[in-house]
Amino acid sequence: MKLTLDRAALLKALAHVQSVVERRNTIPILSNVKLEAESDVLRLTATDMDLDVSEAADAAVARIGVATAPAHTLYEIVRKLPDGGQIEVEAAEGGQQMVLRCGRSRFTLACLPVEDFPVMAAGDLPHAFRLSPRELRGLIDRTRFAISTEETRYYLNGIYLHVIAHAGADVLRAVATDGHRLASVEVNLPDGAAGMPGVIIPRKTVGELRKLVDDGDEDVEVGVSTSKIRFAAGRAVLTSKLIDGTFPDYERVIPTGNDKTLDVGCKAFSAAVDRVSAISSDRSRAVKMAMTNGTLVLSASSPDSGSATEELEVKYRGDALEIGFNSRYLLDITQQIEGEEARFSIADASSPTILQELGDSGAIYVLMPMRV
Repeated sequence: MKLTLDRAALLKALAHVQSVVERRNTIPILSNVKLEAESDVLRLTATDMDLDVSEAADAAVARIGVATAPAHTLYEIVRKLPDGGQIEVEAAEGGQQMVLRCGRSRFTLACLPVEDFPVMAAGDLPHAFRLSPRELRGLIDRTRFAISTEETRYYLNGIYLHVIAHAGADVLRAVATDGHRLASVEVNLPDGAAGMPGVIIPRKTVGELRKLVDDGDEDVEVGVSTSKIRFAAGRAVLTSKLIDGTFPDYERVIPTGNDKTLDVGCKAFSAAVDRVSAISSDRSRAVKMAMTNGTLVLSASSPDSGSATEELEVKYRGDALEIGFNSRYLLDITQQIEGEEARFSIADASSPTILQELGDSGAIYVLMPMRV
């Protein structure tokens, strides 16, 4: 294998694929990235056996071939090479070394046999559809903060993507919950998605996918089966196993009879919660919300640090009420609301509360209160 390519092109492709590689691996080949030189491109692939990412970069290929190289080492080398440089890559067929040259710099990297590199076949993906990068970013950003990190409840360690009827029409909905809060966001059902099975996309896959669609403007092609999902974004392809489990019936925890409503300016509320919670030293950073007609008083206290209060003008309909929340959870949700006003729908101080952007019925957040 022998080729030359632009440093920026190689760096971009490497940045996407190397982050899949775990820092510590019991299987040595999983620390490597596979480089395939084809007619006019270099394709890089990395995998952790559950997730596979590949991306192509334009290259002037003098000799086609395949090799593997340590992913993180290769990325660090390319990252530190001067901008605008041309990188020459050379490896003998079946050789144990790869040589990189750029200007006066020369690096020799140890290779592992290509035959050891695992192949992750996507198999048959009967359901195929397209999502715009904006839609996909919205589905991810507005739900992933609620993904559970509790490994014993593995079926909550991802985003549940499924088709459901809502307001008389089928929609594609993404849901995540950790038992304390729930995020549900939907988009119009794309052509080809009807009839797809409900699937749970693992947390790591969600993170890697978000990087791939960060700056793209082309539609993302999605292929789904009962066990795998594939996303093709530009010249990058991500294939992942799905979580083999049953997502709980989340609709049962979304309350329907909350009769008290609080409308508040989202940015002002978020900033006030952030300020007041600074006084609290415990992990939950609990904030109390005391509501009366036209006024919301936020307060927090700590035996070590003292207390803090802040008052906001709001529109509140209901009897006077005090309710407490984890301030970090409140901030996670309000940061996803793009509009100017948010609405709380509350039943009482101990029941689940709904939080939504005013005028946007496509996203619902449910938050469990806490004692303060």
